[in-house]
Amino acid sequence: MNTLVAGDKAPQFTLKDQHNQDVSLAECLQHGPVVVYFYPKALTPGCTVQACGLRDNKVELDALNVTVLGISPDPVSKLAKFTNKHTLNFPLLSDEDHAVADGLGVWGEKKFMGKIYDGIHRISFLIGQDGVVQHVFDKFKTKDHHEVVLNYLKS
Repeated sequence: MNTLVAGDKAPQFTLKDQHNQDVSLAECLQHGPVVVYFYPKALTPGCTVQACGLRDNKVELDALNVTVLGISPDPVSKLAKFTNKHTLNFPLLSDEDHAVADGLGVWGEKKFMGKIYDGIHRISFLIGQDGVVQHVFDKFKTKDHHEVVLNYLKS
């Protein structure tokens, strides 16, 4: 796993969101910086806590002119259920073939309860309008992810 670091150019991508609409990084960057956060699986406890933290702080993120994009390997239909169940107010993108996760270096070997498997690592990126990674968020708990992001953006 070769995770991008600050200063790296982020690969451009277009993925389907929870409404089956195309969302491109390039288009989002026209409006300001973008936080791209990767999460393993919709509708699970940790991913729900993380998404709801961002949902509840969207007004503050909007005031900072920051777009949030959540990415997981879930199909569009599951993202729609996740959005509806928790009234999420930002795009969730489907990366079923994990091509975008590979491109940003967040797809790799994981261990859980003695099992080794490939999956998404919970990492977030702040991408500037120039398409360059400004910061990598990789040390946080799901319940304080939004605070870590907001504290960085305000500093």
